[in-house]
Amino acid sequence: MILIEDTSVPASALPVAQFKDHLRLGSGFADDGLQDGLLDGFLRTALAAIEARTGKALLERTFSWTVTRWRAADAQALPLAPVSAIVSLVLTDAGGGAVTVDADRYQLRPDIQRPVLAARGATLPPVPTGGSATVTMLAGFGPDWSDLPADLAQAVLLLAAHYYEYRHEMQYDGGCMPFGVSALIERHRTVRLGGGAA
Repeated sequence: MILIEDTSVPASALPVAQFKDHLRLGSGFADDGLQDGLLDGFLRTALAAIEARTGKALLERTFSWTVTRWRAADAQALPLAPVSAIVSLVLTDAGGGAVTVDADRYQLRPDIQRPVLAARGATLPPVPTGGSATVTMLAGFGPDWSDLPADLAQAVLLLAAHYYEYRHEMQYDGGCMPFGVSALIERHRTVRLGGGAA
């Protein structure tokens, strides 16, 4: 299984000004944007860490997910949520030949925790022997920061602030998230049973 982020979060979607306010950086001075690149980096790092912990794509973008077999013949749980659209399903044979599957052969069953790629008939198109299936999907709560649930948006700001405050700290702390961040994201975490089966 390979999950690839096809498009990245645009800089315009990140709340750099809001993050500056959150950090209470000095005001009354000329805003030359000197730290904007640094703050952007901390926001992206915090976003990635929270996405990894929750199994959620926070800001909308496209992902490609490649598998060598379906877990069930009629449905396959997707590796992240929320998914708003299946862009394409491509089957690739052992020789590298690729075929795009007609969209009327499958459907998205949306779910906030475990969206599913489901067959419209009895089964999903079979993955070729020695080949793979690649599902391209649009995932995320929306394209703008305001589309995020309030608790996840706050968790990103808190974690980014934590990274900012301890940016010179070199001692390993076990990789634990601050308690406030963990508490905010807990309800969004997915309990995975059965190895991701539908």
